[in-house]
Amino acid sequence: MATYEQVKDVPNHPEIYLIDVRNQDELAATGKIPASLNIPLPDLDKALKLSSQDFKQNYGREKPANDADIIFSCRSGKRAQDAEVIAKNAGFTNIRVYSGSWLDWAEKQGLPK
Repeated sequence: MATYEQVKDVPNHPEIYLIDVRNQDELAATGKIPASLNIPLPDLDKALKLSSQDFKQNYGREKPANDADIIFSCRSGKRAQDAEVIAKNAGFTNIRVYSGSWLDWAEKQGLPK
């Protein structure tokens, strides 16, 4: 599990992937956690199976290695748990879930939920 403090520090650690699995309309309504990469949950399995070149073209960042440090977030933590299962099934091994996800982030940052 990832904590608020760990997620807050992600911008200082470019080797960590913070992947927000909310839909784009949710991000438009609330904003996003700094340094997060948006891959909506319905697209995650396909995204993690893309070639490195296609991943970078679609998401603007190098594809994570199977042992890369990945933190998943969503609105409350439920979809992030689903994302963890998808990533493990795709061969990724170093996965954490930000259990409070956006609701925890927004509360601690004084942002609308």
